[in-house]
Amino acid sequence: MDRLVTTLLFSSFLLFSLFSTTSYAQSQNCSAFAFRNNRNFATCNPLPLLNSVLHWSYHPENHTVDLAYRHRGITDSDWVAWGLNINGGRMAGAQCLVAFKNSSGQIQGYTAPIADYFTQLRQGSLSFNVPRIEAEFSNNEYIIFASLELPSGRTSFNQVWQNGQVSGQALQAHSQSGDNMRSFGSVDFATGRLGNDGGSSITSRQRKRNVHGVLNAVSWGVLMPMGAVFARYLKVFKSANPAWFYLHVACQTSAYAVGVAGWGTGLKLGSDSVGIKFTTHRNIGITLFCLGTLQVFALLLRPKPDHKYRLYWNIYHHAIGYAVISLSITNVFEGFDALNGQKNWKRAYTGVIIALGAIAVLLEAFTWFIVIKRKKSDSNKNLQNGTNGVNGYGNGTHQQA
Repeated sequence: MDRLVTTLLFSSFLLFSLFSTTSYAQSQNCSAFAFRNNRNFATCNPLPLLNSVLHWSYHPENHTVDLAYRHRGITDSDWVAWGLNINGGRMAGAQCLVAFKNSSGQIQGYTAPIADYFTQLRQGSLSFNVPRIEAEFSNNEYIIFASLELPSGRTSFNQVWQNGQVSGQALQAHSQSGDNMRSFGSVDFATGRLGNDGGSSITSRQRKRNVHGVLNAVSWGVLMPMGAVFARYLKVFKSANPAWFYLHVACQTSAYAVGVAGWGTGLKLGSDSVGIKFTTHRNIGITLFCLGTLQVFALLLRPKPDHKYRLYWNIYHHAIGYAVISLSITNVFEGFDALNGQKNWKRAYTGVIIALGAIAVLLEAFTWFIVIKRKKSDSNKNLQNGTNGVNGYGNGTHQQA
C-alpha cells in the first residue's frame, strides 16, 4: 500500500514537472508574429519608441546578422529607417537601412549612410557590407529584411530608428520633437542585450538566458550537491535518523523539479537561437536530465535495508548520484561561459561551490572521527564483556575445583 501511494505521488510529481516545463516554454515564445515565407529569427525585441520591433539571428561562425526591422502604425506615404552607428554616435555617422514606396508603386529597400544632420537619405554604400536588403509593406507596417557583415572584433553598436513623410520622391525630415528625438540606443547581437541611450535594459532573449542559468545553477549546481551532503554525513549521527533521509529526498526532488524547468528553457533557447550552438553544454544537459530521471524512478524501486539486492541498488544509486553532481557542476560553468560576460555570476557560484566543498571536507573528517571513535568504543565494550565472561567462567571452575 505504501509503495502504491509513493508511486502515485512521484508519478504526479513528474507529470506536474513536465507540464510546468511545457507551459513555461510556450509562454516564453520570442514573438507571435509570423513572417511570410516562414522566416524565423533567434531574437525578438520591441524597441522602446515609435512602434518598432527588431528581430535578428547572429551567426558567430562568419560574424554576420540576418535581421528584420518592423515599423508599425504608419502608411505607405511614410519612409522608415533603421541603422547602426559604429562610431558610437547617434544620427550623424549612422549606417542606415531605408524603406519607402517609390514612384512606380513598389516598396523599395536600400542602404543610406548619414554624414550629417542635413541628410536626405540618398542611396549609397555603407561602411560595412550588406549582401541582401529588401522591404515590404502591409497592414500599416513596413518591414526591412537585411543581412549585415558586422565590423570585425565587436558585436555591440549604437542603433537609431526613424520615420518621416515622403513627398514625391523626396524623403522629408523626421519630426523634430517627441519620440523621434529619442529613438536611439544600443544593441549587442551576440548577447541579445539592448540599451536605451547606452543603458543596459535586458531583452527577452537575455532574460530567458538568465532564467535558464539561475534555474540550473540553483537546482543541478547547488541543491543536488547539498542533498548528497545531507545523505553522506547526517546519517552518521543516530539522532538524525530518519531526518537525513527526508532532507535528502526533499533536496533531490526539488532539484529535479527546478532542473526540469531549467532544461525545458534550455531546449527553447536552443530552438530559438538559429546558428548559435553550445554543443557540449547541450549534450551534458540532456545527459543530466536522463540520469536525474533514472534517479527519481530508482527511488520507487529502492529495496528494504535487509534485502539481498540492496547492496547493488546502493552501488547504482551512489554511482549515478556522484556522476550527476560532477556533470552538474561542470555544466553550470559551461553555461556561464555561454552567457559570455556574466563574470559576477560565475564568481558567486564558484564561491558557493568552494563553501560546499569546504563544509564537505570538514564533515568528512568529523564523521570519520566519530565512526572510528564509535568502533573503538564498541570494540572495548565487546572486549570487556568477553573478558568478564571468561573470568566469571574461570572463577566458577576454580571454585568448583
